[in-house]
Amino acid sequence: MTTKAIGIKEFRNNITKLWKESRKKQIRYIVMYHSKPILDIRPVDEDDFILENFAKEIEQAREDVRLGKVYTHEEVRKKLGL
Repeated sequence: MTTKAIGIKEFRNNITKLWKESRKKQIRYIVMYHSKPILDIRPVDEDDFILENFAKEIEQAREDVRLGKVYTHEEVRKKLGL
């Protein structure tokens, strides 16, 4: 996969063209703002986005809830110091 750096203005002005080109030519775009990378734009690989994996994670989360392996809102706030 080829990687190209582009400015935020170019990204904003050409977003449709860039995502199509990214998908068609397997190009990864790093969007820069004031010489700092702020976005990583690349085509989604089918192996990275399989709904079956999400279904397994959801089932595991439901099992955790059934077993009481959860935190209350108050516990989370306390752990985060909020």
